[in-house]
This record gives sequence, structure tokens and C-alpha cells, in this order.
Amino acid sequence: MSKKFLTLNIGASGIALAEYEAGSGGALTLVNYGLAPLAAPLDAGNADAILSPALMQIVREKGIRPGRVAVSVSGQMAFLRPAAIAKAGGDDKFEQMVRYEIEQNIPFPLDEMVCDRQILGDTENGDKAVLIVAAKIEQIEAITNAIAGAGFTPDIVDVAPVALTNAMRGILGDDGSCSVMLDIGAKTTSLVISEGEKIYNRSIPVAGNTITKDIAQALGCTLEEAEQIKRDNAYVSMGGVTEDEDPTLDRISKVCRAVLTRLHAEISRSINFYRSQQHGSMPAKLYITGGTALLPQIDSFFADSLGIAVEFFNPFAMMAFGSAVNQDALGTEAAMLSATAGLAVRAAGNAPISINLLPPSLVEERAEVKKIPVVAAGAACLVAACVCALLGMHHEIDVVSAQQEAIQGVDSAVRKYDKEIKAAQAKVDEQAAKTDALRDLMFRRARTVVHLNTVRQAIGNDLWIERWGNGKVTIRGWKDRSDAFVDRAKAKGAKETTAQDLVIARLKANAIVDPDSVAQEAEPNVGKGDCVEQFAVRLQFKEARKEAAK
Repeated sequence: MSKKFLTLNIGASGIALAEYEAGSGGALTLVNYGLAPLAAPLDAGNADAILSPALMQIVREKGIRPGRVAVSVSGQMAFLRPAAIAKAGGDDKFEQMVRYEIEQNIPFPLDEMVCDRQILGDTENGDKAVLIVAAKIEQIEAITNAIAGAGFTPDIVDVAPVALTNAMRGILGDDGSCSVMLDIGAKTTSLVISEGEKIYNRSIPVAGNTITKDIAQALGCTLEEAEQIKRDNAYVSMGGVTEDEDPTLDRISKVCRAVLTRLHAEISRSINFYRSQQHGSMPAKLYITGGTALLPQIDSFFADSLGIAVEFFNPFAMMAFGSAVNQDALGTEAAMLSATAGLAVRAAGNAPISINLLPPSLVEERAEVKKIPVVAAGAACLVAACVCALLGMHHEIDVVSAQQEAIQGVDSAVRKYDKEIKAAQAKVDEQAAKTDALRDLMFRRARTVVHLNTVRQAIGNDLWIERWGNGKVTIRGWKDRSDAFVDRAKAKGAKETTAQDLVIARLKANAIVDPDSVAQEAEPNVGKGDCVEQFAVRLQFKEARKEAAK
């Protein structure tokens, strides 16, 4: 019998929600998935306002029904420490030694942390190789509360490095050789070295945003423009003096190479540390994943600089796909779903590592819920026993009377629990209604910020928004700055010759804008001698059109 389950990976700049199905033998099928950006960097203070709307956006766009979900959080939020612990003195002694290792390696009081550990195997010295994972309760609770606020029920809280390890071992298999997984995201690069019972993890603060910032500095443009340039034209130079006839593209490629050279130095340092501290082997293969892994020639760069085989990690190489999956889009988006595949491998029961950082409050809540069916079952068993006794001794009037009284007492107890369950369900329904209202409010608030950023990206820093209302945006700018805005865009290959045409083209190209709704509006100039240029654009966002259609 097949089983469906949800997985959610929370990154620095976006989230990935995926629905999988496990068939006979643990074979996995990707049923549906969705990606959504985060409006701002995620922390414990803004999780409700940032994470819940992003989840709701995927639910609305992809039609994924909320339910129990396995979650992976960034490796930056957790402490992962490998340890070798002697297995002596029984289980209690072993757990005491594990707790001591946690206290020595985690720089916060234990009562502020949620911890878990996994025995990976035996070391060469006969000790137990243990992976210790811990995170701050405050951060994990903020995330799980935000997920619950979007209608989901967190079931497992994993960390991305462990999920990636499970994906690598569970999908590709484990032949005991040393392999490296490099997840190059927006804010950080997560490096995982896996070899038998050995695991080494490190978060490196050199990633996609570093490239964006360096491109902006090199070209003198905004971060938004640099990000778009990176997505559209960037590639990794292979070290030649001049590799591209276009001097701008040649400069961009060398910026990418310079950043990745810094990343290569950190990777080499991590490998050397792993080999010296854990006595590991030289890695035989490097797998690349993450959004920044889409840079052309990045695999050739690492193969040349590290001297090992490099492959793009394909988490879906051995999976089937549901009818809702756009396999053409998946070709470029698979790199953002690797951690969800690792969570799916775990849910299917094929993961070598099972870590759960579910916060204590949720664990206690789940334990209380489990008590209700136990009490009801006990009451039912007691009723059955009483009935059997009654039927077996019907000839004794006194015994029958006693059993009848017992049945009445049990019936009263069952009725009491029935009333409590109904009262609890009524409270749940009431809270669900309040949660839906709050969720919609947070979604609309975050949506306004996204809309404003969309227009700001289209007009750059040379123009400004004069008015905005009823689907009409009036834009104004000094004529010389407006001309410079157009000239820079034309130098990068744009065909538009006016600021108004350029803004309209950029808005039409944005994924959340309905391109058919974008149109120019008549608007008079306001400056003497046309020193100020003013124009208006009418536009509508896709989700607004969907709501109007409803």
C-alpha cells in the first residue's frame, strides 16, 4: 500500500515544499512540489510573518493539501558534532557520556537546547561513532509555530546537512567510499563529507549572495540588477586571459571565478581538517547541488581545482513523477529540492540517519493527544469484560446486579471522555478559524512587500514611484538619470529605447506579474523643459487576478 507524505526544506532565501509517495519496497514518487522566496531573512522574531505566507503561497499555487510534514532547517541553525564514545558500563553510562559530550561541545545551556544523537557505527578503536545534533529551542519553536500557523503539523525537524547525507546515501547507495556533497545556496554553502560511519559537516559563508555583491561592486549597479545579471548571463571563467568577446560578460565570469576560488580554498581546508581529525580518506567524488550550482562551468571549475570527479546531484534519478510535476521545470529546479528528497528517503524508512529536533512543547502535546484513544480503548475493554461476565453468570441475580452497576459506571466514564473530546474539538475548530484569518492577514501583508519590491526592481535606483493606486503606478525621474538608466540596460543587451518601454518589459518578465495586464498609461510630464520625465504603467499581479476570478 502506498503512503504519501510532505517534506519542507527551509533555506536562507526561500523554501521548498514537496509531496512524495512511497510504494512497495520503498520506491519513491515525486507527486507535487513548489518553491517560494522568503520576503526577508528568517529568524525567531519574524518566522510567523515570513514563513507562513511563503507556505500559503505554495499551497495556493500548487494545490498541496496541508498535513503532517517533515522539516529540515539550515545547518547554520544547528550544531553538528561527530564524537567517538566508549561503549562501556551499560546503556545508562553510555547516555551519560553522550550528555557530557553535548555539554562540552554545545556553547549554550542544555535547558535552552533541543538535542538528539545517532550511533553511526564502530570506530577503528572499537568506540561508538556518534553524531550529536542540537539547536536552540527558541528558534525551532518559532519555525514549527509558523508552520502550524499555515495549517501544517510538524512531525520531524531535521537539519539540511543530515537530510543531504540521507539523500546521497539513500538514493545513490553507500559503497563505503568518501564522497562530498556541496549545497551552494544563497547565504551559505553547506559541505558534507560522508564515509562509512564518518560524517563531517561545515557551513561556509561564501555562496550565491557573495557573487551577487561582487558583481554589483564590479559593475556599479544595484544588488537587484546584479542578481538578475547573475541569473541571465553569469558563468565561471576557466582562467584564460580573455574568454568572452563581450568585456562585461568576461568581467562577470572572472568575478564568479574569484568568489569560487575563495570557496575552493575553504573546501580544501575542510577536507584536510576531516582527514587529520577523523583519519578519513581523500574524497573520490564531489556532488554539487543548490541554486548557485546552476552557474555554467561550475562543475569544470571544481573538477580542475580539486582534482576529483564532480557531478551534479540529481535526487530524482531513480524516482517516478506524478502528473502534477512539470518535468521540464524540474530540470532546473531539482537542485533546490535535494534536502526534501533526503527527508523523503527517511519517511520511506531507507535513511541511515534519523535525527529529530522536534521541540519539547510539541512532543508533550503529541503525548497528550495519544492518551485519549488509550483511555477510550481501556474503557471499551472494560465494558466488554463486564458484558462477558454478565452473560457467564446470568443465573446469579446478585452478581448480575453488581455487573450492571459496573457497566453503568464505565458508561458514565466513557460519556465523560466523550464530552471532553467534543469540547476539545470545538476549541480546535475555534482556533483553526482564528488561525485561517491570521494566516490570510499575514499573507496579504507579505504580498504588499513583494509587490513593492517587484516594481522597485523594475525601475532601479534612477526612478521613483510617485503614486500607486487602482492598479496604476505613476513613475517619475530626472531626465538625465532616466536616459542613463536606459543606456545601461542597452549596454547589457536590452532592446528598449525609452525608460517606459524598459520598465514595462521588466514587469512583463517578472514571474508574479500578469504580462497581459501590463500597459502604458497617458501621463503628462511635469518639469520645465522636460527636465523631469513622468509616465504611468497599469499592471495586475497574478494572484490578484485569480482572486478576482473567484
